[in-house]
Amino acid sequence: MRIAEQWIGAPGLQDLLRVLAEGGHRALLVGGCVRNALLGQPVADIDVATDAPPLRVTMLATDAGLRVVPTGIDHGTVTVLADDAAYEVTTFRRDVETDGRRARVAFSDRLEEDAARRDFTMNALYAEADGRLIDPLGGLADLRAGRVRFVGQAADRIREDYLRILRLFRFQAWYGREPLSAETLATVAHLAGGLDRLSRERVGHEMRRLLAAPDPVAAVEAMAGVGVLARVLQGAAPDALARLVAIEAPHGPDWLRRLAMLASADTAQSLRLSRAEARQFQDLLAAADGDNSPAELGWRMGAAAARDALLVRAARHAQPMPDAWDVEVARGVQAEFPLKAADLMPGLSGPALGARLRMLEARWIDSDFTLSREQLLA
Repeated sequence: MRIAEQWIGAPGLQDLLRVLAEGGHRALLVGGCVRNALLGQPVADIDVATDAPPLRVTMLATDAGLRVVPTGIDHGTVTVLADDAAYEVTTFRRDVETDGRRARVAFSDRLEEDAARRDFTMNALYAEADGRLIDPLGGLADLRAGRVRFVGQAADRIREDYLRILRLFRFQAWYGREPLSAETLATVAHLAGGLDRLSRERVGHEMRRLLAAPDPVAAVEAMAGVGVLARVLQGAAPDALARLVAIEAPHGPDWLRRLAMLASADTAQSLRLSRAEARQFQDLLAAADGDNSPAELGWRMGAAAARDALLVRAARHAQPMPDAWDVEVARGVQAEFPLKAADLMPGLSGPALGARLRMLEARWIDSDFTLSREQLLA
């Protein structure tokens, strides 16, 4: 079987693979690019696996006029820039020692050892420069069946890096059609305490990607069933997530909106959201909990954030979206408060001026944006 996607023939990629091959080494495409190509899905990052040590990769690529950046050389990875594209090239590896968060690796010249240390069989798929598939662990059958399966023993893979528990549910959300096996779920439940060793940043990164899946409901429910959801999102209740996914379909998925369905105000800190994300998250929670009209939400938040707040509110209360909500939100977005600070000066200044403006603004909103400048000044 061969991959026939257009990206595999990119001149820069083919130059890189040729340079390594002419240097006497195997050079294979691996992981997500192979997996997604087989599924007919977009390919973002293209990774190369090789039996050449990183210093050898650097020498061969540099001699061929390619630029090399030692992005992760201690772990066997360098980034090669070829024809305005970046390719991560990683030496075949085997784990020497792990502590549940990171591994100490040794370089290998055997594809089988490299495949054996990967997380899931569908990620242990390789391809030659001409697209010919190499499947050392039966990952193609699992991929076609929508079966997310650990390489080897689930407990061994999890103990190497407890983040793989969350990756399991992320991959299930994106690629799983068969339910996770009872044995795998039992192993996850037994080892879930290892999640406490992980940094909140790594947990937050995985949760973003999981919740961005087209329909993460079944995966999140499975997380809840084995105690994982409660460990990463304390107090999270997945019950209403299915309602949100159903009513948000015309608008596309949004991980932060879905997080608001699951989590509480302290989630921003527990997942180490950025300042901008935390602010957006808190505003979304507050608006969803309130009873502001769609027009007022549009005026205060903008169209996209107002829509998200209304979706979360509707899902929480198991209600449909308000009639003509989009028209009302747009009306609020277009509304302009008719007063400026200068209209109340010189009679008012400082805190008193700000308080009066806020009071008049509240009256204008209560009038459904109908009070004119003259009416407000009166």
